[in-house]
Amino acid sequence: MPANLPPQYFETEKKLKTTNDPVEKIEIMEELLSIIPKHKGTEKLQALYKKKISKLKSKSQKKSVTARHEPSYHIDKSGAGQVVLIGPPNSGKSMLIKSLTNAEPEVADYPFTTHKPYPAMMKYENVQVQLIDTPPITKDYLEVWHTELIKNADTVLLVIDITSRDPAEDITVIQDVLGEKKIVLSPENNEKPTDKKQSRFQKKCLVVLNKDESPQNSDVKELIKELIETQFSFISCSAAQNKNLKSLSKRIFDSLEVMRVYSKIPGKKPSYDEPFIFKHGSSVMDMAKAVHKDFAQNFKYARIWGQKKYEGQKVNKEYKLQDGDVIELHM
Repeated sequence: MPANLPPQYFETEKKLKTTNDPVEKIEIMEELLSIIPKHKGTEKLQALYKKKISKLKSKSQKKSVTARHEPSYHIDKSGAGQVVLIGPPNSGKSMLIKSLTNAEPEVADYPFTTHKPYPAMMKYENVQVQLIDTPPITKDYLEVWHTELIKNADTVLLVIDITSRDPAEDITVIQDVLGEKKIVLSPENNEKPTDKKQSRFQKKCLVVLNKDESPQNSDVKELIKELIETQFSFISCSAAQNKNLKSLSKRIFDSLEVMRVYSKIPGKKPSYDEPFIFKHGSSVMDMAKAVHKDFAQNFKYARIWGQKKYEGQKVNKEYKLQDGDVIELHM
């Protein structure tokens, strides 16, 4: 039986040759299906277009699923070190960021206010430390990019609401969830890794008991101390009342295990505004490399000023730097 297709069909069919866009092709084919007369002579043609439409839709859906991968957040380190804040819902991480820095993250009394990482800079004396707020961690919620941020951080701040139903359990849950991702939290003053498995990431962690605004919390703190003392040290504070935040800032800086060293030009006074930041154990040669490659290549000696040192004491390139040292390089 002849198809007896109307002229409108052939005009519309020409559009198929002018586009490679799957969405447009589907629209044109659906238009053709509406034009094609519905009788036995056009059944095969109708079936052909329906099959083509089905294939195009299937391909589009696969591409859409592939494109909808999880977002990836990488934050370059800045300042003296990078500290990532983690914790369960409503632990007060965002309020802590707000109180320790000049940033204005969204703060609310409902969970999951933070949906993506929020970096801010905390000033400690004459240096800046980068703090990163992150979404809460639960048994059922932990993004892939979240674990990567934790792995790359210098220190992890585990923020716990001391007024929650079971603060100690909150800590255990976070440990278990991260453990499934091969991340092990260890005390921030731990000198040697306790985990021998090379496949695990061991991260220095300081537990922060936030919302410590009532004398009644002393019993809770004692209980937590008994439960986690062998694993972590902790510090209590109140972000809302700015309680003990100065001590917290110092603990954060100390956990980075860095020191501030100052450069001095011969015959001039040193500048204490922008210190060089080095890891503990760094030497005068590390300082020379940081100042300029010429100092490293042509280094002769250095003079040093600092606590418990002779003023202008002469040292060699192997000398181990200490926090507060003033270095005058010579070549």
